[in-house]
Amino acid sequence: MKFKNIYVAATSQHVGKTTTTLGLVASLAKQGYNVGYSKPVGQKHITVNDQQVDKDTVLFADLLKFDIVPDLHSPVILGKGATRRIISDFDPTIYWDRITKAGAELNNRHEITIYEGTGHPGVGSVGQVSNAKAAKLLNCSVIMVVEGGIGSTIDMLNMCMSLFRENDVPILGVIINKVIPEKIDTVKKYVGAWLKRENLKLLGVIPYDKTLAYPLLWTVAKAINGTIEHHSEKGYQKIENIIAGSLAEFKDFEQTDNSLLVVGPRVVDKAIKKLITFSEERGLDSCPLSGLVITGDDDIPTKTMRYIKKHKLPTIRTPLDTYGAVIKMSNIEVKINRKTPWKITKAIELVRENTDLKVLNELIIDK
Repeated sequence: MKFKNIYVAATSQHVGKTTTTLGLVASLAKQGYNVGYSKPVGQKHITVNDQQVDKDTVLFADLLKFDIVPDLHSPVILGKGATRRIISDFDPTIYWDRITKAGAELNNRHEITIYEGTGHPGVGSVGQVSNAKAAKLLNCSVIMVVEGGIGSTIDMLNMCMSLFRENDVPILGVIINKVIPEKIDTVKKYVGAWLKRENLKLLGVIPYDKTLAYPLLWTVAKAINGTIEHHSEKGYQKIENIIAGSLAEFKDFEQTDNSLLVVGPRVVDKAIKKLITFSEERGLDSCPLSGLVITGDDDIPTKTMRYIKKHKLPTIRTPLDTYGAVIKMSNIEVKINRKTPWKITKAIELVRENTDLKVLNELIIDK
């Protein structure tokens, strides 16, 4: 039996391409398919064996247990400065050859290969390797991922699918991601009706899950131009709740063990005193925080330093004030990576439970 290869595209960044691709790859592999993965055009890269590969490739290498071959799993990297180099003097057939050669080899190795797109459908156009062009070169059918809503979702879908229509790339189906749980039935009804009218399959409606938006401590530090000055070895702790120190109340400390206290050096002793009182009243021996952010440039008071050392509390210093730090934290865009295993598990579970795998299995058969 022959199968279609799948290209997972999305209407914009941060809609859920990696989440969806993870779930699809894991679900198909669990059914016994020999599944391959590639990110044909990448933007953010890391170095593996002295070669550049898209950072998402490492995540899927862990999942599928394959050795990364950059020419196959990340054939084109549009890194910093690529736009100017391409416009100045570039032959796009170099990129085309890399992508088609990768596709041919992956076809030899796997029954099905799932290709993960990058950004919105037009990303890569400067090098004539937009998502639509890449999907065409790879002879793929596309699964479009769009963020939940009704009118805005339909408008965005229609606009973004036009580039694939222009390149004569078939749309296999649509997955609507990050839908507010109480609106799932409404979204299914109305967006589903529009898709049916357009002869497109609604493959899944995935609810918004806040745990996928939890950042790691080191991610917070980067977002606020800060440094983990104390106990940086705990930088991979997740943050579920942010507490502004001057406004902290006991109920804030009770919400979760993964809270981050953000406070200025002049009032940090007062906030820590309140934290100690809370712990004593609750009979806690350990600190009920994942981390501490101290804003501004003043020195950390002695009492607070004793608390930090006693509880090995990871502490970020940032030159921003408390308000500025909290605002930047609220705008953090969080990506799934190998340092967030709970997110990988949750992403796979969400896609598996909210995608119609029976319909997908029927659609991927190349009749």
